[in-house]
Amino acid sequence: MKKIFLTLIIFLTFINYSYSNERTIQLDKLFERLQLSDADLSYGIEQKIWELWSTHPSDQNLTLKLSEGSKLVREQQLIKAKKIFSDVIKLDPEWAEAWNKRATVLYLLGDYQASQNDIDKVLILEKRHFGALAGQGLVNIKLENFEKAIESYKKAQEIYPAMQSPKIMIDQIKELIKRELI
Repeated sequence: MKKIFLTLIIFLTFINYSYSNERTIQLDKLFERLQLSDADLSYGIEQKIWELWSTHPSDQNLTLKLSEGSKLVREQQLIKAKKIFSDVIKLDPEWAEAWNKRATVLYLLGDYQASQNDIDKVLILEKRHFGALAGQGLVNIKLENFEKAIESYKKAQEIYPAMQSPKIMIDQIKELIKRELI
């Protein structure tokens, strides 16, 4: 019986590793395509990346919880959403998108430093997370760290050249800096 149980554990670990490795390969290919695509094609690639990020690599229940939290955000039930995302993080602290979702909620709640802390974790887990970098830009604007905001948007633009928000936000931040100098 122990041998069967041990074999099952090894098999499940292998399957989990294989899926995780396949997911990484898919993301790598999508990011390569994102670099080469124009604005029209890149949107579809972006959506595929978000779909992979929002799907837990091995636990469908966590995917459902993340989805439930996202629905609560859309319904402006931010405290409940924050709790769900925090619960998901406790269950899997290595899932970047759970941290990213909670960072968004913290930003919406006005807790900018806590949002930045979660974004830092996202970027440790997924350095190519252009959404977290754009969010970091917004956080740094609120914290009046304008140069850091510009840096975040530039990094997002390097990863996702066709992304529109960095171009818009960098220009707006530069204008804001000019007005503050007057």
